[in-house]
Amino acid sequence: MRPTVKDVAALAGVSPKTVSNVMNGVVFVALETRSRVESAITELAYVPNLSARGLRNGRTGVIALAMPDLGTPYSAEMSHFFVEVAHEQGWGVQFEETSERPGRALSLVSRARAHLVDGVILNPITIQESKLVDDGSLPPLVMIGEVEQQRNDQVWVDSVAAARDMTRHLIELGHRRIAIVGSPGPAFQTATADLRQRGYREALRAAAIDSDPLLEISCHEWSPRAASEAVTEFLRVNPAPDAFFCFTDSMAIGTMSALWTAGIPVPGDVSVAGFDDIADGQFATPPLTTVSFDKREFAERALALLVQRMGSPDAPPTRVTIAHTVVARASTRVRTPA
Repeated sequence: MRPTVKDVAALAGVSPKTVSNVMNGVVFVALETRSRVESAITELAYVPNLSARGLRNGRTGVIALAMPDLGTPYSAEMSHFFVEVAHEQGWGVQFEETSERPGRALSLVSRARAHLVDGVILNPITIQESKLVDDGSLPPLVMIGEVEQQRNDQVWVDSVAAARDMTRHLIELGHRRIAIVGSPGPAFQTATADLRQRGYREALRAAAIDSDPLLEISCHEWSPRAASEAVTEFLRVNPAPDAFFCFTDSMAIGTMSALWTAGIPVPGDVSVAGFDDIADGQFATPPLTTVSFDKREFAERALALLVQRMGSPDAPPTRVTIAHTVVARASTRVRTPA
């Protein structure tokens, strides 16, 4: 016969309620107790009956994670940690992709209840998506990344501060002509681009360096190919700058490809830095300097906010900022005066 919660509780020596708390992750359970329950679940090969659970408490045990592009390394890594943390707490995860289509994020969130999910974690990409309006019909929602409103719970890395810190790091290495890749442009306008550009400009201003619009390179999308094409075109009509600060690691990898094709050594002639600390960046040639943050902590805090929102739908919105660091690797170095 299929094992039940009572079977798990008996084997672990706890109450059925404790087993439920371990699986749902809503109530704190001591590590030793959690370990016994998890061992019992594994030994019995227990699988929660989500439909029965939903009938009892109005929940399905499933959340939706909506990312702009599931094919990118950044989305893949973030999705991995969200699934890992969610499964540890007894939640299933349904994936959605918003892409760059206007209104798709709102449509996905509006249809979330029909998809039988208990809540949504959404990574908006366009400014329009980040201004998502809640008319009272939306399910519990947590936004991750940059948003243009304060109506929803949010987990993010402070892009202004992080971009300012990275630009300051490049300045401290002796670089003065610092180009950015991924700046806002007519073909690709995002809240993230706006904030990272702001941090870059603030660092230049603090160092008494004039910003140069020619060094602010926009792309039609944030991808290695688009960055490589944009930097190749930039180099066709402009001298190479001292450094490139790319707004994602993927664009930094595309930038290094363009520089390699142009015969410009990194970091010999030009330093290159990125943002996000994806695994691919550590193994690029040369390894990539980047802005790093704890992706697992990011997932943990977002899921905790979502669970909190499920229990307190009328509570004021909460914003959680995840700490960042500048990780210096071999793609940047001290600039030697000519």
